[in-house]
Amino acid sequence: MTTASIGIIGGSGLYQMPELTEVEEIRVETPFGDPSDAFIVGTLEGTRVAFLPRHGRGHRLLPTELPFRANIYAMKALGVERILSASAVGSLQEQYAPLDMVIPGQFFDRTRARAQESTFFGEGIVAHVTFAHPVCESLGDVLEQSCGAAEVKVHRGGTYLCMEGPAFSTKAESNVYRSWGMDVIGMTNLQEAKLAREAEICYATLALVTDYDCWHEDHDAVSVETVVEYLNKNVRNAQAIMREAVKSLSAAQRACECGSALKSAIFTPQELWPEATTKKLDAIIKKYRKP
Repeated sequence: MTTASIGIIGGSGLYQMPELTEVEEIRVETPFGDPSDAFIVGTLEGTRVAFLPRHGRGHRLLPTELPFRANIYAMKALGVERILSASAVGSLQEQYAPLDMVIPGQFFDRTRARAQESTFFGEGIVAHVTFAHPVCESLGDVLEQSCGAAEVKVHRGGTYLCMEGPAFSTKAESNVYRSWGMDVIGMTNLQEAKLAREAEICYATLALVTDYDCWHEDHDAVSVETVVEYLNKNVRNAQAIMREAVKSLSAAQRACECGSALKSAIFTPQELWPEATTKKLDAIIKKYRKP
């Protein structure tokens, strides 16, 4: 049974909107442990939406501590077909100013301690999904249009560099990332995008620019107070954008290829699938199991 068709991952403030009705809290158990927190499921623009506080309510989890597999597996178990991710980022280019929104088209991995949280597969079942285009373009289109409807300045495209954290960049690192042509920098979205692709869920990022990282001559140190200030200012904009996006998606059928990402990606013949792993991955691979 589908509990929600759209999932939204972000800060706690995202689901604290007056337009969200029929709200309930749902805890989901997964083979990969507990998600970051209970899901807040409610009706928005006539559609059931599942909100997940990425770092837990009260911001209790470091980026490296996030249970990415549990979060995305739980979304799949709830029936979610599309995930909208809202995430604070630093800008690596002059044109992306604080309070702007960016909808990245690419990711670049600079994490070091998340190999286990980057795929559902292993333990006897091997899959290699296509990830050249890591963002669902159709979902990105909806976010872009929703930013316009909400009258928020938006930039489409560019690369999100995912760093390990939790400390912000050194100035040397920031300048190197700029020289590579990176556009924004954050700590969370790459693993979400990879796992969403394996789970055949559409995924797109709404990146909320809070600062110029530390490369900018007028902003040579990232102040936590400034980041929080801009993040709070962005919350209401993000709420308005998500509301518009849900409205657009409520009656839209998926026409992208995200829903069949595993069709040719599972390399291990079914007769070799270990029973325990097959059971563990049930929500992900059951449509490809032959009787």
